[in-house]
Amino acid sequence: MAPPVTELSDRAREIFRTVVDGYVANGMPMGSKTIAAASGLNLSPASIRGVMQELEELGLLASPHTSAGRIPTERGLRLFVDGMMQVLEPSIEERVAIESRAGAGGPVEEALAATTAALSGLSACAGLVMVPKRELTLRSIGFVALSPTQGMAVLVAEDGSVENRVVQLPAGMNASALVEAGNYMSATLGGL
Repeated sequence: MAPPVTELSDRAREIFRTVVDGYVANGMPMGSKTIAAASGLNLSPASIRGVMQELEELGLLASPHTSAGRIPTERGLRLFVDGMMQVLEPSIEERVAIESRAGAGGPVEEALAATTAALSGLSACAGLVMVPKRELTLRSIGFVALSPTQGMAVLVAEDGSVENRVVQLPAGMNASALVEAGNYMSATLGGL
C-alpha cells in the first residue's frame, strides 16, 4: 500500500507532483531532465532518477518501457487526488462557467476537454477526466521489438483507437518472427 503523502519527503513529493502534472498535461512519460527543468528543484537528473526509483518501488510511478521516463500509476493518481489536491466548492460564477462549457453541444470528447479545461483553469490544478473502458472490436495486432527480451504489442481497434502493452519475448525471436506473429494474431483475432 502507498504511504500517506505526509510520509513522502518534500523532495519526493515535489518530484511526484511534477510527474503527475506533466503526465496530465501531455499524457507522456516524464524524464529526469524534464523534471529537473520543470520542478524548480536544484537537483541533478541522476538524483531525480533515484527519487523516481523510490517512488516506483512504492507503486506510485511506473515506466512504460525501459528507456522511457515515468508515469503515475493508478495508485499514484489516487494518492495525488486524495492527499495532495485541495478541493474547494466552486462559486456560483464558476459553476455557471463549467455548466455552459459542458452544455455547449458537440462531440463528447470536446465536451470533456472543455469541462476539464474549465475545471483546471478554475482550480489552478491539473485536470484529468477518465472514462470507463468500453468493449472494442480488434482490427489488428502488431509487435515491435524494444530489446532482445522485450517487445511492444500494438493493438488497433476498429474505431482507430490504439493500445500499447510491453510484453516479454521468447529468447531468439527475430523481427520477421514478430511480423509473422502479428499477422497470424490479426488474422485469427481480428474482428473479435
